[in-house]
Amino acid sequence: MGVRITGWGTAVPDRIVTNDELSLTLDTSDQWITERTGIRERRIGGSAMTLGTLAGERALADAGLSTSDIDFLVLATTTPDRIAPATAPMIANAMGLTCPAMDVNAACAGFMYALRTAQGLLETGNKKILVIGAEHLSRWVDWTDRNMAVLLADGAGAAVLEYDPDGTDLLSFSLGADGSAADLLTCEHGGFFEMDGKEVFRRAVRVVVSSAEEALKEAGITADDLALVIPHQANLRIIQAATQRLGIEMSRAVVVLDRYGNTSSASIPLAFADARDNGRVKAGDYALLTGFGAGMTWASAVVKWSR
Repeated sequence: MGVRITGWGTAVPDRIVTNDELSLTLDTSDQWITERTGIRERRIGGSAMTLGTLAGERALADAGLSTSDIDFLVLATTTPDRIAPATAPMIANAMGLTCPAMDVNAACAGFMYALRTAQGLLETGNKKILVIGAEHLSRWVDWTDRNMAVLLADGAGAAVLEYDPDGTDLLSFSLGADGSAADLLTCEHGGFFEMDGKEVFRRAVRVVVSSAEEALKEAGITADDLALVIPHQANLRIIQAATQRLGIEMSRAVVVLDRYGNTSSASIPLAFADARDNGRVKAGDYALLTGFGAGMTWASAVVKWSR
């Protein structure tokens, strides 16, 4: 049984916050932020529900589907609008969907976990599933903390997955989690995001490389066969280190964090949609999607683009 990705949609807030604007209130500069992260600006505003709804609507339109076609909504988010209820049912209501809807929280690997969940749902009888990654990270940022304020931003990305008995776009997955690393990146109830940046960097590169290698092996291809690598957009140095260890030129990596910052579970769909919109992926191309996040969680998948 197979899965086709038939539509993509994205949404980001209108407000752009540049590094220069942050330097007005933080002990930092555009040069300092850009050199250490690769981020030049980020989008701030909206909510997981409003951004997720817009991205979902655009993905449906891109796939040429109506709300009645969708059998299930899976929302990946680290920043739901409320502790309860889940944000997915609210997005479904805003979109006019009448299907089951649930949240998945695997932090920055969330969109990949949601894709894997959707794949399983399609293989057990569902026909069309909407997967959304939506974040309102700025709500949980201490804007006096130079280490976190320069990184996190808001946004959403969505994909439509459809059952296809004759072929598949999703060739392999490699997912994992290590709760012993839970304290490296945290946000307590009523608190703000905190991170041990150096240790997250070290572990992130390691798990991205190992999960990517496993996904490539399962798909039966090598790194040389990849047209693109679409990584979680956390830090340019992490992307550079991981691609170097995998033997992949940076020219094949899709990077949008310079414009959007770290949007957690929204970052991979934002990057994939950008690559497609700019003609960087064509039918028959192999792409590696890979992400990591708090938990610690990680996930990689190999996609063979069929559209």
